[in-house]
Amino acid sequence: MTPIEPHAPLAIVIAGHGSRDPDGLREFEALMALLKQRAPHLLVNHGYLEFASPTIEEAIGEQIAAGAQRVVMVPGVLLAATHAKNDMPSELLAFAQSHTDLDFHFGAPLGLHPLLLQVVQSRIIAAEAQSPRTVRRDDTCLVVVGRGTSDPDANGEVAKFTRMLEEGMGFGSSFVCYSGTAKPLVADGLRAAAQLGFTRLIVVPFFLFDGVLVKRIYAAATALQEREPGVEVLQAGYLGVHPLVADVLLVRAQEAVEGRAAMNCALCKYRVQIVGFEEQVGEPQRPHHWQVRGLSAKEAAPERITTGVTAFAAYLPHPIEAESFRIIAAGRDWSAFPPDQLTILQRLVHTSGDFHAVDDLYFSAGVVEIGIRALLRCKWVVTDVTMVQTGLKRALLAQLGIETWCGVHDPETVLMAEAHGITRSAAGIRRAWEKFGNDMVLAIGDAPTAIMEATRLIRTQGWRPQLVIGLPVGFVGTCEAKADLQRCLQVPRITNSGTRGGSPWAASVVNGLMIDAVNQLAASTAP
Repeated sequence: MTPIEPHAPLAIVIAGHGSRDPDGLREFEALMALLKQRAPHLLVNHGYLEFASPTIEEAIGEQIAAGAQRVVMVPGVLLAATHAKNDMPSELLAFAQSHTDLDFHFGAPLGLHPLLLQVVQSRIIAAEAQSPRTVRRDDTCLVVVGRGTSDPDANGEVAKFTRMLEEGMGFGSSFVCYSGTAKPLVADGLRAAAQLGFTRLIVVPFFLFDGVLVKRIYAAATALQEREPGVEVLQAGYLGVHPLVADVLLVRAQEAVEGRAAMNCALCKYRVQIVGFEEQVGEPQRPHHWQVRGLSAKEAAPERITTGVTAFAAYLPHPIEAESFRIIAAGRDWSAFPPDQLTILQRLVHTSGDFHAVDDLYFSAGVVEIGIRALLRCKWVVTDVTMVQTGLKRALLAQLGIETWCGVHDPETVLMAEAHGITRSAAGIRRAWEKFGNDMVLAIGDAPTAIMEATRLIRTQGWRPQLVIGLPVGFVGTCEAKADLQRCLQVPRITNSGTRGGSPWAASVVNGLMIDAVNQLAASTAP
């Protein structure tokens, strides 16, 4: 490639993901050494996003301290997902805002570069050479294993890369699976590929370096070979330390300096409406890695941190809110209610302005503690309408890292409601069942039809939300739906009898659970 011609001191920071596996770190650092050999006129260093040190922050700071006038960060990752779209840019942006006299550039990740196709081609050929057998490519299925992310754009790039290899090298077929997050997972994908009837499978981890996940992929391939002796299973190498990989990093740096760094914005869920991800358009770039940034150095030097656990502050109400709850606590005899329910009950009184609103509340056995654990573990609250969603306290959601979702206004929900002849609220619940499975808390505050659909799916499809809160208000079907939820023994549930309720009630229950969760964490992490 044409070397970068600096018109001012230029520094390149390669932003690696980081790993707990020392083999992966050694390979990354070997690639950095190779990169420096191939571009001796450039100042190159590296930092890690997670787990390992130096951190990206330390790497950029080192370059600035050395006198760099221009800094270009290149993501040392394969594909543009959350890390390359959010976490790494946020690190660079922090420096750009505090060093306005310097020139900062952000490059694209390695992506589907033709040179990487050549590297994988060589790994596949080396794998074929391991076997004493001669098998036509027509009789071979190529199985490519990607990392798997929550971004369909990145997952789709793995499939595109695989298809290009299949057609370019003449394989009979190809199959894509993932090591996590996306489906099919490795074991399921290998099992399915083995049933396609090919004489040979070649398993290729589409990874940059060795690590825990790559080792698991190879272990799964070995296990498949033992189970399916009639199919030859070859294990190809990952990309690894290779001159062409180093060259692609330099290409991405060159593009960034020239203003030509291009992401696949046409299918980016943060920029355009992608089917199933419409609510993420315009999401702010927020880092998700602070808790594990530089973790290995912290673990190696525990005296540098005050505690190994994130400290939580107890919930602190506004003075007016605190006075309201003092009045509520003194306003009736609460001794008949279980102590663990008091936060929720008193918040419902606060929301409704009625001391008797709690008289017909129903709590299934142990539901409060179950709900708290569900929020802390699943980190998802699904609501039937946006009024419930907007009633949730944002500060508590952020403190606990809980995401919310409401599908009532999504285009797919509208189409589903029309196609099946059901309400949009019911269609939103059906979409939540498809989208989240069991790992969520369901809060219904408006539509009896949403409760009806939830209990139908629970009974007929084996759906098991971690908690169902059903408190809609109204006169048509409301009492019947809530009574049916009380009888739904398969799930933990909070509901009431009669016509009272509403979106603020459902939101108040979730807020009460979050307050109790924060206070429990604060007590457990107090010094």
